[in-house]
Amino acid sequence: MGPLPRIHVRSVRKVYDDGAHDAFTDLCRFRGQLYLACRSCPDGHMVFATSRIVVLVSPDGRAWEPVFSFSVPDRDTRDPHFLVFGDRLFVYTGTWLVPPPGGRRSLNEHLGYGAWTQDGRTWNGPILLEGTYGHYVWRAATWNGRAYLCGRRRRHFAAGIEAESDPRSIASALLVSEDGLVWRFAALFAAENGDETAFLFEPDGRLVALVRGPSGRPAQLCCSRPPFATWTRADLDRNVGGPLLVRWGARYLVGGRRTVDDQPRTVLSWLVGTELVDVVELPSGGDNSYPGFVQTGAAQALLSYYSSHEGTTSVYLAELSLG
Repeated sequence: MGPLPRIHVRSVRKVYDDGAHDAFTDLCRFRGQLYLACRSCPDGHMVFATSRIVVLVSPDGRAWEPVFSFSVPDRDTRDPHFLVFGDRLFVYTGTWLVPPPGGRRSLNEHLGYGAWTQDGRTWNGPILLEGTYGHYVWRAATWNGRAYLCGRRRRHFAAGIEAESDPRSIASALLVSEDGLVWRFAALFAAENGDETAFLFEPDGRLVALVRGPSGRPAQLCCSRPPFATWTRADLDRNVGGPLLVRWGARYLVGGRRTVDDQPRTVLSWLVGTELVDVVELPSGGDNSYPGFVQTGAAQALLSYYSSHEGTTSVYLAELSLG
């Protein structure tokens, strides 16, 4: 394919900071407008029922305004992700059931929630996503008239295991839906060490999945074709926190958190085979990563992410161009 293209960071701007812990972003285009989602929580990063999902809208990526927000009683909402499916824009969130003081959290009490709009202004929901109980939902994608969703779960829904401990017994499932609201099992793409997963479909239906990997474990690249009965899997050279996987031009672009000089940074890399070749380190530090991506031209794109390098945990937007 020739030499790897450079990516230039044209600008980086803080676009959302309400004084709370603002984190876990996604970005999309719908009906000519740009939408950005994040989680806002006055109590911080961890699991709190005070958290809410915030959706912003912009005509051009410069001026943003809140258009919708929601929370779920007794549940922590986080990791919002968009899906444009049919004539609707969905935003999904994984939720923890918040236990009473001294109580234990369980993966088996996870539940996915979703909200949606047809015009970008009038929103419906949130409602629970049927078929997601016991699953922590993450990114979604579409192919051939169906929606597919990552659902992280305890293998065999084993009981009595605290929170996210024993990562080898955590699996990642591929869920499928005809309407974006009712889901069913399609495949298991990570039988152990299941984690946050970004995936995309090629035009022929080939599914490429990037599994973050739990702490201390490398990310994993998983690939399959319909009906997703068999998978190839390969370890990458590092863990990728809050992974993004998109196609930009003829190449796969990966975004996420990695450690650079003993500090966590938000980094963009080209995926070459099973090797990640770093190309851009964004202004970031501390609690950071979880990017979203929208291509705005043949060689231009916007990237959302969050970071705490300026003192507060805020949402940023970078303008990128291919060199």
